[in-house]
Amino acid sequence: MRPCVTELRLSAFAGHRRARFSLGAVTLFAGASGSGKSSALRAYEALARLGGGALLGEVFPDPVACVPQGARPDAQRRRGFRIGCTADGPKGPVRLDVAVQAEPELRIVGERLSAGGVVLLETALRDPGRRTVQAAWHTGGPAPMTRAPLPDDRLGTALLPLRVAGKTDGQRQVLAAAEQMVVALRSVFACDPQPDWMGVPVPTGTGRLLTGCDNLADVLWRTREECGRRHAHLVAALSAGSTAPVVDLRAEPLADGTVRAVLDRADGARTELARLGYGELRYVALALVLLTGPGVLDVDPAGEVPAAMQTLTLLADGLDRGLDARQSAELLRLAVRMAERGHIRCVGAVSDGARAARTDGVTVVHLGP
Repeated sequence: MRPCVTELRLSAFAGHRRARFSLGAVTLFAGASGSGKSSALRAYEALARLGGGALLGEVFPDPVACVPQGARPDAQRRRGFRIGCTADGPKGPVRLDVAVQAEPELRIVGERLSAGGVVLLETALRDPGRRTVQAAWHTGGPAPMTRAPLPDDRLGTALLPLRVAGKTDGQRQVLAAAEQMVVALRSVFACDPQPDWMGVPVPTGTGRLLTGCDNLADVLWRTREECGRRHAHLVAALSAGSTAPVVDLRAEPLADGTVRAVLDRADGARTELARLGYGELRYVALALVLLTGPGVLDVDPAGEVPAAMQTLTLLADGLDRGLDARQSAELLRLAVRMAERGHIRCVGAVSDGARAARTDGVTVVHLGP
């Protein structure tokens, strides 16, 4: 079983309080504007980045915006927020809960990693004057716990492989749980296609798709030849969501050394991507993401774990933004089909939850009153 996040908890985050969301292979948050769809995805992405070792300040550039509205400071003028998740995998469900202080200084003030009813790692802020938290992790044997300071600007779970020797059964239990959580969190690709950029010719480079998909032509230049079968599936998906049949999508080299993406139509016409509409471009980009993998997307998966043991998770705010009913339906069916094969999971936000609920294999979380 590949590690994956199966529950997101927003105990106190932005507009959410005491919220728990079960996540299936394809999960969509639905609700009116302001219902908390985007903040739920933002919390998930934040956990993913922390799991990858990012600094707290990089993950939360505006931490006060994450504090629940109306939350009052304590006697020391402190306010903050709490988020967490559960990752299922070979070691069973592993829980991670994180408490972050946003004011007066941004810092992690508490973290707990647990599995099977056992607290494997727990941190707490003991001395506000020091930029560390006191950590205690499960050891087993003569000394049941090991205590040491950890920095207050990084997730302790992500640091455990560097601090735990793995000599006792207890230490190995801690390492296995931490690895499962980190693997589940790191393989996340937050995608927000920017149609205004996607039709512009780009230089060839790494061939790794950026979150805005503005280098889509460069990626096609690489992937069209690397995997003909997946490319054929992409072309079929584009044809299903287009008003006119599509027979190919390719990158065309230009005289200045750049490449541009071009659609070949069944009637022999060639259409530059720059001529497509807003919704069509988003549909092209999201279909490409669903049909590719970590080696093509700009993600940083756990390099020490084989790709076959990792599942990519696509985070897509506004998954149906600009798409018509047919394109939305085709994209969801593609997401379900790829999820069933174990290649990818999808967590997104949509405006029309009723339409999404009609697709088998999609879990819809309705937010708002």
